[in-house]
Amino acid sequence: MKAKQSGITLIGFLMILIVVAFFGFMAMKLVPSYIEFLGVKKAMSEITTDGANGRSLDAIRRDLLFKMDFQYVEDATIQPSDITIKRSNGASTLVVSYDKQVPFLANIDFLLHFDNSVALPGTVGE
Repeated sequence: MKAKQSGITLIGFLMILIVVAFFGFMAMKLVPSYIEFLGVKKAMSEITTDGANGRSLDAIRRDLLFKMDFQYVEDATIQPSDITIKRSNGASTLVVSYDKQVPFLANIDFLLHFDNSVALPGTVGE
């Protein structure tokens, strides 16, 4: 009586291993950028709890950049020009919008765009 063999071949196993390793390497490159963005969002929510209280845009930018240091956001990631305040109908919204380029393989890079906005209580001074 012949026994029927079942299972995966060595070549099939290596192909699956290559695909899993590729996506694992991709995750290793991308996950830190998303964790950094979560730090940006947390710093923005801390600014929201403090309120605007007549502070200028420059003072809010300095405070936000200071709070992002505690969230391990790299200094080169967000420039002061990426932080803006939009005003409409007497309400102010703090907006942080930036792009991050993550090198992947050889000449292949990922370009990630992050954008978040929170409402600022109080009035923003000039």
